[in-house]
Amino acid sequence: MDQLMTIDPKDISVPALHGLMQGVVAPRPIAFASTVDKDGKVNLSPFSFFNMFSSNPPILIFSPSRRVRDNSTKHTLDNVHEHGEVVINIVNYAMVQQMSLSSTEYEKGVNEFIKAGFTEVPSEKVKPPRVGESPAAFECKVKQIIPLGDQGGAGNLVICEVLLIHFKKEILDEQGRVDTEKVDTVARMGGNWYCRAHGEALFEVPKPLETKGIGVDQLPERIRLSNVLTGNDLGMLGNVEHLPSDAEVREYHKHEKVQLLVAEYENDPTGFEEALHQLAQQYLHDGYVEIAWKILLQI
Repeated sequence: MDQLMTIDPKDISVPALHGLMQGVVAPRPIAFASTVDKDGKVNLSPFSFFNMFSSNPPILIFSPSRRVRDNSTKHTLDNVHEHGEVVINIVNYAMVQQMSLSSTEYEKGVNEFIKAGFTEVPSEKVKPPRVGESPAAFECKVKQIIPLGDQGGAGNLVICEVLLIHFKKEILDEQGRVDTEKVDTVARMGGNWYCRAHGEALFEVPKPLETKGIGVDQLPERIRLSNVLTGNDLGMLGNVEHLPSDAEVREYHKHEKVQLLVAEYENDPTGFEEALHQLAQQYLHDGYVEIAWKILLQI
């Protein structure tokens, strides 16, 4: 069994706990929040404690934490208390360096749009401007602010109702749906690390919404306890509704790759089974679950 480091949050410093949690609760989407204070001065700042929590009504929540070093609050939090509106802009790879620059702790009243070189675009339903370079932006009213504590490191949940959404047409496909590759979003990891939702980093996993998989518990023991197949492999195998028929398995026995293994491991049943698992795994990694099953059932 893997060795564990077990931690009671009360036994370590807040900065250490903060770093450890951010290292594994990741990747985290970024709320690039533009706000105004009671005098109308603009502020722009990114927050990675962020996500969507409802679509009816449409709700986004982000959390500006109190600073650990001196327990002070951030300008964004002060602003949403003073003026309950915010625009949450989405960050993509083309703007990540400018976004990072905007997180500099400038004095109150300094406009990070100007400091980071972003374009202010007037919003239609709220006072804070949106970021012209952002692939999508949500104009929101603040419904509620929930403080989670009063000490350094404590979060403050800013619950935002979306009033209007802007999508750049260049990120949409022909059906008007968001094309993940075109958005090219970035997300926060721990420390100085980010990740990019693009290229080989993207993969699809079919949702079992309309089907009811047999489950890993129903896999034959020799497959479930395989030394070759991983948990991901077993999850794919368990997501089928039924196994191939005996006739289909017998027909696949004629396949060239199976016949090569039969000849190679004629007197080594253990090696034959392991080789079958390795071959099936290759097909699983390419998304051919049915073929993988036909291979695994050759024994």
